[in-house]
Amino acid sequence: MSDRVFTKENLIHFRPEHDFFVGVDSDGCVFDTMEIKQKECFHALIAEAWGLQSIEPLVRETAEFVNLYSRSRGSNRFPALLQVIDLLRSRPEVIASGVEIPRLDGFRQWLMEETQLGMPALEAQVTETANPDLATVLSWSHAVNRRIEEVVTQVPPFEGVRECLAKLTRQADLVVVSQTPVEALVREWELNGIIDQAAVIAGQELGTKSEHIDMATRGRYTGDHILMIGDAPGDCAAAKANHALFYPINPGHEAASWKRLYDEAFDRFIAGTYAGQYEAGLIRAFDRLLPVEPPWQEATAEQASRRTTK
Repeated sequence: MSDRVFTKENLIHFRPEHDFFVGVDSDGCVFDTMEIKQKECFHALIAEAWGLQSIEPLVRETAEFVNLYSRSRGSNRFPALLQVIDLLRSRPEVIASGVEIPRLDGFRQWLMEETQLGMPALEAQVTETANPDLATVLSWSHAVNRRIEEVVTQVPPFEGVRECLAKLTRQADLVVVSQTPVEALVREWELNGIIDQAAVIAGQELGTKSEHIDMATRGRYTGDHILMIGDAPGDCAAAKANHALFYPINPGHEAASWKRLYDEAFDRFIAGTYAGQYEAGLIRAFDRLLPVEPPWQEATAEQASRRTTK
């Protein structure tokens, strides 16, 4: 296993070798790991950690919406967990079940105050405060990491990724921009023999995706020479926060997305014809794939509308 270690210093003191920069997300973008990680690791362990086994189907449906099938897809695990908890607390089926969903006020407060939402910061806060909410979240997060290491052994990249990365790195500097822990990223990229394609691997310990891009590119590239590749709205937001371009890997259409990047989109990026109508069209199509409102809220609203029109 690789002994490569990546820190913020690798981003802050990044040395370009090309005039163009490409940031790329990992889970659900390069690797088909989103479904297995979320469904077999994150979601199953939420019910276990907070004693919600009696409503486990509702926990799974809610967590899958937040982490896979909505505009919050690809979020940092900690804000995503609180979003799942809050949605569960508001679901009529959960309220009717009588199952008590924790408020996690200590965790909520930490999320509002902490700027580095990773395991090191959470561990430090638990050590300092012994807050029970934070301790439970930390235990859950450790359990998730262990389960991922057990379950996600060697998931190959999506079709077309290897060829595309090879093409990209001939003309652009490539950095992995992710909210997955660095250790897991290094393991997955190394196991699949593509770790040498990345100049730096940046995970949650190194900051947010927007911060990763800023640290690596500030003063080194112009905005139209920076491209973020991702499968989640947060990837697009990180790009736009840095006045950069965004290329979507459409959930459910990953191989086709990588083929289009190889066949035409990256060439447009290098030629300076990517920005504008071409990029806007890709983002519009991407946005249509991920709803804002949960399907059960839409169903409830529709039922209410039918009652009022009778």
